[in-house]
Amino acid sequence: MRRLNRKKTLTLMKELDAFPKVPESYVETSATGGTVSLIAFTTIAFLTIMEFTVYRDTWMKYEYEVDKDFTSKLRINIDITVAMRCQYVGADVLDLAETMVASADALIYEPVVFELSPQQKEWQRMLQVIQSRLQEEHSLQDVIFKSAFKSASTALPPREDNSLQSPDACRIHGHLYVNKVAGNFHITVGKAIPHPRGHAHLAALVSHESYNFSHRIDHLSFGELIPGIINPLDGTEKIASDHNQMFQYFITVVPTKLHTYKISAETHQFSVTERERVINHAAGSHGVSGIFMKYDISSLMVTVTEEHMPFWQFLVRLCGIIGGIFSTTGILHGFGRFVAEVIFCRFRLGSHRSTSVPLPDGHTSNHLPLITDNNTH
Repeated sequence: MRRLNRKKTLTLMKELDAFPKVPESYVETSATGGTVSLIAFTTIAFLTIMEFTVYRDTWMKYEYEVDKDFTSKLRINIDITVAMRCQYVGADVLDLAETMVASADALIYEPVVFELSPQQKEWQRMLQVIQSRLQEEHSLQDVIFKSAFKSASTALPPREDNSLQSPDACRIHGHLYVNKVAGNFHITVGKAIPHPRGHAHLAALVSHESYNFSHRIDHLSFGELIPGIINPLDGTEKIASDHNQMFQYFITVVPTKLHTYKISAETHQFSVTERERVINHAAGSHGVSGIFMKYDISSLMVTVTEEHMPFWQFLVRLCGIIGGIFSTTGILHGFGRFVAEVIFCRFRLGSHRSTSVPLPDGHTSNHLPLITDNNTH
């Protein structure tokens, strides 16, 4: 009884078989079929390799939302060299609420030589090349995000030569925390002092002839310091053409959450617009000589996430490639064979020309003569 049930089950399963097997004795092979099969297998192998390359690659997904964090502090990372002695310049931050940031005193003023060494010049040249490429190819920013914490440091390398030249510039570097509102970070003549109506700088004791706000921005970023990330102003160098000259940078800061397979950090991207002009009160160009960086905080927050193709999607796409190639080549081969048979059949029919048989009355017959027993003898 059990054997009978098994046979019925096997018979039913055979009837449901959607892939019937053809005996090899009924299969006809041809040279054209082998050629098409070879092309199909080569195409499948090539597309499979390309698909595996796509599977291994990742891409960056950008999402936007309203930034609801207004209570936290904003970190500013600074490394700027000004072509003036440290006792002549002062740096501080004044936000939109006219609040002077006391933490600006934590910035380090280091006397240095403004002219770079050969190795440092090469570093600056390469950084400027990268900046120009980033402005042309915005997709390179995704590569920089992926290589964060993995690429070489973007900081200015130390001098490799022991220069005996006396320091003629001041390197202002460090970081400070400011309120998350619009503000103005500036470097100008004289040290900053508190004032009931804001703040002031002691510039009366500095001669105008010593004013030189030629500067180099080795690094400027907002938020958490992430090695490998190149910011828009890194490597910027400006040479003043006049003693009384103002350099302005209008910066829009965008809070950014970065989530990759290497790191997860909260940082800030920014865009910048540059402007410079000579201060000439007689010509109507008013202002104060110095370097002014006016920043504003965007209300939108960007979340950048590195994504990867799921394995199941890779398998589905791979099956689609294999099945599609087999089906397409089979259709094309069948259609080509049909066209070839039609052409060759017409050629064969045209090659068999009819013969003419003369009749007694002078007419001709296009029919072939009958073959009888008498004709065979």
